[in-house]
Amino acid sequence: MSQPLIILDRDGVINEDSDDYIKSTDEFIPIAGSLAAIAKLTRAGYTVVVATNQSGIARGYFNAATLHAMHDKLRTLLEAEGGRIDNIYYCPHGPGDNCNCRKPKPGLLQQILKDYPVDPADAVSIGDSLRDLQAAQAVGIPNMLVRTGKGKKTEAQLAQNSTFAAVPVFDNLSEAVDALLAQQ
Repeated sequence: MSQPLIILDRDGVINEDSDDYIKSTDEFIPIAGSLAAIAKLTRAGYTVVVATNQSGIARGYFNAATLHAMHDKLRTLLEAEGGRIDNIYYCPHGPGDNCNCRKPKPGLLQQILKDYPVDPADAVSIGDSLRDLQAAQAVGIPNMLVRTGKGKKTEAQLAQNSTFAAVPVFDNLSEAVDALLAQQ
């Protein structure tokens, strides 16, 4: 059975990540194969949304207009590949703001499930960090981990955390999508 809803983290899954934050459209660089992978999901009939923490806004590194410009760039690049993102959800808050939308808290994913009412067990979340896995688990969405971005570090953490021992791990989004589509 195919999953109708795919939730992707952004930095480290779709585009290159940086400890200095992605602060401009020039710094927004897709990971090789990620756009083609999203296009495969689009062609297969999946709804694809992004759930991303963007504390760079709260930290003053960039503003909402710059974030939207990055997302416009993503959409334009995806269109050229024959793909699309159906919606992008982001948390603009910092770690100390104690909001419910900053992963690992489940607020972003709860909003997605409200907007796209599917059985959480029929959705899939693909991320590169433990907080991505924790947010999805909190609402009952199955996880996949990619080794890009912070994924290799996260994979090492999984070995010490039996809660996530069964999470499938892939080298990148392209491999995760191929595995997902092979299950159809």
